[in-house]
Amino acid sequence: MQTKTYQHVNYLWDEEVAKSLEGDEVALLLYRSNILGSDLRITNYGGGNTSCKLVDKDPLTGEEVEVMWIKGSGGDIGTLKKSGLAALYVERLRNLERVYRGIDHEDEMVELFNHCIFDLSSKAPSIDTPLHGFLPFNHIDHLHPDAAIAIAAAKDGKRITQELFNGTIGWVDWQKPGFDLGLQLRDCLAQNPGIRGIMLGSHGLFTWGDTAYECYLNSLDVIETCASYLEENYGKTRPVFGGQNVESLAAEGRLAQAASIAPILRGFCSSERPMVGHFSDDVRVLEFINSNDLDKLAPLGTSCPDHFLRTKIQPLILNLDKDEDLSDVETIKTKLLPLFEGYRAMYTDYYESCKHANSPAIRDKNPVIIIYPGVGMFAFAKDKQTARVASEFYTNAINVMKGAEAVSQYTSLPRQEAFNIEYWLLEEAKLQRMPKPKALSGKIALVTGSAGGIGKAIAKRFAQEGAVVVLNDMNKERLADAKAEFDGLFGKDNVTTAVLDVTNQEQIEEAMKIASLAFGGVDIIVNNAGLSISKSIEDHTQKDWDLLYNVLVKGQFLVTQGATKVLKAQNIGGDIVNIVSKNALVSGPNNAGYGSAKAAQLHLSRLNAAELGASKIRVNVVNPDAVISDSNIWAGGWAEGRAKAYGITVAELPAYYAKRTLLNEIILPDDIANACFAFVGGELNKSTGNVLNVDGGVAMAFVR
Repeated sequence: MQTKTYQHVNYLWDEEVAKSLEGDEVALLLYRSNILGSDLRITNYGGGNTSCKLVDKDPLTGEEVEVMWIKGSGGDIGTLKKSGLAALYVERLRNLERVYRGIDHEDEMVELFNHCIFDLSSKAPSIDTPLHGFLPFNHIDHLHPDAAIAIAAAKDGKRITQELFNGTIGWVDWQKPGFDLGLQLRDCLAQNPGIRGIMLGSHGLFTWGDTAYECYLNSLDVIETCASYLEENYGKTRPVFGGQNVESLAAEGRLAQAASIAPILRGFCSSERPMVGHFSDDVRVLEFINSNDLDKLAPLGTSCPDHFLRTKIQPLILNLDKDEDLSDVETIKTKLLPLFEGYRAMYTDYYESCKHANSPAIRDKNPVIIIYPGVGMFAFAKDKQTARVASEFYTNAINVMKGAEAVSQYTSLPRQEAFNIEYWLLEEAKLQRMPKPKALSGKIALVTGSAGGIGKAIAKRFAQEGAVVVLNDMNKERLADAKAEFDGLFGKDNVTTAVLDVTNQEQIEEAMKIASLAFGGVDIIVNNAGLSISKSIEDHTQKDWDLLYNVLVKGQFLVTQGATKVLKAQNIGGDIVNIVSKNALVSGPNNAGYGSAKAAQLHLSRLNAAELGASKIRVNVVNPDAVISDSNIWAGGWAEGRAKAYGITVAELPAYYAKRTLLNEIILPDDIANACFAFVGGELNKSTGNVLNVDGGVAMAFVR
């Protein structure tokens, strides 16, 4: 077992766990893969590949055959399960060499992998399959460690590899993954018998072993050696990244600047489709973006294909001072517009100069990675997870540049090679197989009072439709419970929280800041937070009146006001949906304060719709009635008050409310959530100033 101490990778092998898996090589492969993938210094999310070879019984002949289990197309080794593996006959895979027509016909080999499948229920094989298949070892790791790629991307990488490992690690120059690269790995091994691994120029690392544990140790040892070598050389001949050019703002200042500019950046990046953002001010990021070498290295782009597939060919560097006054949004937009237009022109030129006759159409021309010296790094993508992963990948690329510059000179892939990967027809086919985006993909929703009742139902429906959500409530415990529930249902990437009293302007501003830092801004606001007080005019106190108007009317006004600043900064439109009530239209007993406040909410909605329409911000109203399930509205004596007003008991209220409707239906939180989605889901994007009753049919509440 382990005798060496590691400083640059995590040794996570648990002998007890491994012992329980003895005899099951596939289970050991999955175990090894998962612990390797849990360390981002070893490989990126979705990057790398692992495999094992074993002898199994052919289901058709009963004969023993060699079978390779390998991560299938599109998987992630950190979360890999057996369902994510492909299983192939090794002999059949190697026999494909007989029909291989050369490097100009690489892509046609992928379809032939299907003729080699052993387990018909396994995942589709990936393009890396022959890279493992032509090596004879039982267990193989293909990883993308920052430390190894730094050497692989260095100008003198081949020489450094030879000297650092005394010839025990082979070298294969950069080539796009495929059948020919698999043959090159086999040839490298034949020319260098006894080597323990192979470095792929600009790409990554191959290591192996006879057992899962030996393979795991070999991988860690090689990565540790690379990382230690780099550490010894940081700052040895010159300061890291040429030294500091810009001093970072203090942490609080960085977050304030980031929150202010994120909606503006998101608006530019969403010119073709809505994007979700991610912000990082990691110390590794700051070291790079504040350096003298930023302008030299950033335009070169990344080296590893996994990096630039997710980060684009190069980042956009903002020409703003870290202390820039961002309060004048229009002035900042005017200053940034030429930068974004220039980036789009650069990307178009890159596409036009590198494209082939059969290349897919140009994709989104906006940057994925945006650098703000002194502040941090933004990433924008189709959803939060993709944006976060892009940020992580660019951080990996920063690590690679740092290491390569420490021991030699960083080299990126030539632009044509980068294009051939980015617009690879096989990559395009993978994109085309992805599920169609949901109706609210790329959208950011903030629903007030969303830790329970109607608000939680609305937020849940939006998340089910692809939105990321900002849950909020005055009650911290209730909010924490809702967050845990949403994390389990939708993943931690897709939800954040804010403690929010809608009558508190500072908390509203903080909630908008949280939305901007977590996701880049906001698209959908639902003013749902509320309360109810039912008393006769004689019993109604001034305190009751003020509370109702503060929460319902002023709260709606303040939240809408705060959201409007963000929506206008983005300049991509948006939706405000106000949860009002049938009581805004119906005159009933013992309801002077609540009913009149709801009427004020309704008319305020119309006024906002009229004012904000020019900015493509739609304002609509949903009028519920008698939503009893899990609703705070029934707290504080409201149920007793309404029962008294109608001369019935509290227990009789649900049936009473249902029977008085035209449809004789009880109204549930999900019904209100469905109405909200109807307004924001895209089918009614030319509607504003509307009222949608969800009350089972109360004739007195018909909008006249």
